[in-house]
Amino acid sequence: MKSTASLFRALLAVSMLAGCSSYRPTPAAFHKMLDQPYRLGAGDRVRVTVFEQDGLTNTYNVDQSGYVSLPLVGAVPARGHTAQQLEGAIADKLRQGYLRDPDVSVEIDRYRPIFVMGEVGAAGQYSYVPGLTVQKAVAIAGGFTPRANQESVDITRDINGKVITGRVVTSDPLLPGDTVYVRERLF
Repeated sequence: MKSTASLFRALLAVSMLAGCSSYRPTPAAFHKMLDQPYRLGAGDRVRVTVFEQDGLTNTYNVDQSGYVSLPLVGAVPARGHTAQQLEGAIADKLRQGYLRDPDVSVEIDRYRPIFVMGEVGAAGQYSYVPGLTVQKAVAIAGGFTPRANQESVDITRDINGKVITGRVVTSDPLLPGDTVYVRERLF
């Protein structure tokens, strides 16, 4: 009877640990996003150049609603669009009674920030730069704490309007708007 109770406790402990450590693998869409053209979102800043129109050429922020507000034409939807798609949308609006044949160029001036939290020296919001990896983001955030799991981290990413969390290795690249969570190691 005593050995059955011990066996039961051992099985219970193993099943509880398995439940805590189990994690769904990173969805395929998570890494496919890295090969897609960059899509604008709230917090990005774009440089819009309308050739021979100095009054329209400026730097504009994508607001929380996902729009860029320009003089004359007003709000132009930007969230989920590439820079080239935004160029076309602005040119279309300008053709509607303002300019005959507008030549518009859009480039990304500043990407939306990333967020690093968990077992790092200084959790917080940091500027995104192209080529940023998890390891570089952790270094920017003050490095790993002594209790940090340095093998893998959890990244939360917006993929086509769905917020998905996946576990990745520290050499994985980041995208603007990602949230990096460095877990505590067990031993």
